Amino acid sequence: MSKKKLLIHEVFRKAREDFPSVNTKHGWSFELTDYIERKWNFIINKKTFIRYYDDCIRDNGEPNIKDQKILDKLSQYLEYENFDDFCKTFVKKDEEANKTTVKIKVDEDEESLTEKLSNIIINITNEQHFKMPEFVKQNGLGIAGAFLVISVLVGNHYSSRNKDNNPLSFLGTTADERSCMFWDGNEYKLISCEDRNPQHSLVPKDTVQFKYFKRITRRDTLTVENAVGTTWYSKFNGNVEFFTMDGVDPDTGRELRSSTAYIIEKYAGY
Repeated sequence: MSKKKLLIHEVFRKAREDFPSVNTKHGWSFELTDYIERKWNFIINKKTFIRYYDDCIRDNGEPNIKDQKILDKLSQYLEYENFDDFCKTFVKKDEEANKTTVKIKVDEDEESLTEKLSNIIINITNEQHFKMPEFVKQNGLGIAGAFLVISVLVGNHYSSRNKDNNPLSFLGTTADERSCMFWDGNEYKLISCEDRNPQHSLVPKDTVQFKYFKRITRRDTLTVENAVGTTWYSKFNGNVEFFTMDGVDPDTGRELRSSTAYIIEKYAGY
């Protein structure tokens, strides 16, 4: 809604409150003309008010107001200094329920801040049609909930601009930040290099090994026809393990060898 249209809506809304004995546009227009002339010695014709009413309220259109003095006087009727003041400071009364104040109190003894702040107040109005989700207001999620909502909105804004579809970005760690990997017994898993789990033996991320290097868990499916030249094996203490590409057995550190017909027939198959 434009500011001029909003101004007319508010003028007639206030007229209904100020002149409760009147209930028609003609009556409100007459009272407004009379009041403004007596109050400021400024004349806005009754027919002009009726035209504003028809354009904005009846037809939901825009008012044709080119005279700045008229805009200023209508704004003064609403108790603003002028039309510019109305545009900058107006808050619609029926939208007060959608206004949320987030107050942060900072402990005066807090030494970790470069400056000590007593209060930070964030007013969120639906000037841009923003509404605090009802679950935040109704369940009293407080400051954490409010900032969670704000961060999600900001995050959505930037993700839509950057086309970032990374499913892990909302956790604060993206896949690109997981620059290490570990062997879980069957394949490599990506992980942050900051991981301190003693069960994980971290190595730098290798995209080829991560994608293609796997231990073959169903050796009974291997045959001479499908395994020779396409699989590799490691033999340690009489135990043979098959893998999908050449390299080193992560469990023993031994170099892998290309699978032969003899190895396949002896250690694989049914």
